[in-house]
Amino acid sequence: MAAGVGLAACSTTPEAPAPARASAPAGGEAAAPEDGAAGGDPALLSGTAKSNNSAANTGDWAVPNGGLPVGAARQSAQRWVQLTASRAGDLNPVVVNGAGLTLYRFDNDSNNPPTSTCNGECAQTWPPVTVSPSGKIFVAGIKPSAVGTVKRADGTLQVTIGGWPVYRFAQDTKRGDTLGQGVGGTWFGVTPAGGKAGVPAGGQQTPDTGETNVPPATSAVFFDDANFSDIGASQGVAGNGCQNLARPGVASSIAAPGSFKVWAGPDCTGRSQVINGDVADLATIGFDNAIASVRFN
Repeated sequence: MAAGVGLAACSTTPEAPAPARASAPAGGEAAAPEDGAAGGDPALLSGTAKSNNSAANTGDWAVPNGGLPVGAARQSAQRWVQLTASRAGDLNPVVVNGAGLTLYRFDNDSNNPPTSTCNGECAQTWPPVTVSPSGKIFVAGIKPSAVGTVKRADGTLQVTIGGWPVYRFAQDTKRGDTLGQGVGGTWFGVTPAGGKAGVPAGGQQTPDTGETNVPPATSAVFFDDANFSDIGASQGVAGNGCQNLARPGVASSIAAPGSFKVWAGPDCTGRSQVINGDVADLATIGFDNAIASVRFN
């Protein structure tokens, strides 16, 4: 790994542009229109691109092996961005995109106010994670309140987590790569709260302060694998009252925009547990491959 790759071209922006915030979660619906609200902020949706039925070769899937999309491919890539709390190499947790590529933050940026300083050649080495104003941001394992956008010098919208602009690393070309970790002593994988992955909690500049009030959920996405993985299957559940899962007893993680209750038996019977938002590994609460039904109110 070549330390300091592309850092010389990272000049500080004179004035920090006002951040553009992503919209509030859209009820966590399992399938949404492919385009967000035209002319507004990107739509913020619970779950992953796959669980929201995004089209092939769009969004993060348009650049599955890294690199910089150009022309029509760039427009397609900006239709959606996925932010998933996961594990990559020795970093756990760290945020990855819809193609499973590690996302990073840059110490020379700012989170208050959100400011991106990586432009020009720097942005060739560290492609910023950008999204169209009419696009969508999918979140799994990350609090919607931590996600936003900031306008870059070229006018595009860059996704932020905890106020920190996020990037990919051009030399990461497959799932699990973390070749950008620690480059120049200023680049680090970004945690679900916007902190530095792989750094002791005391060294994280934006610790997760938590939320005391969790709104009720009206839908949830159940993943067969832990960490909201799109490699395995998933199933969406929505509706009022008690709902039985179409495939009971196979879920290992849940993405949900709020609080609800799960049961081990059908028709909301048997052992139960209150879920407050996303759960990356149901084994941690004793419900791995054990959920048969849910109640949203």
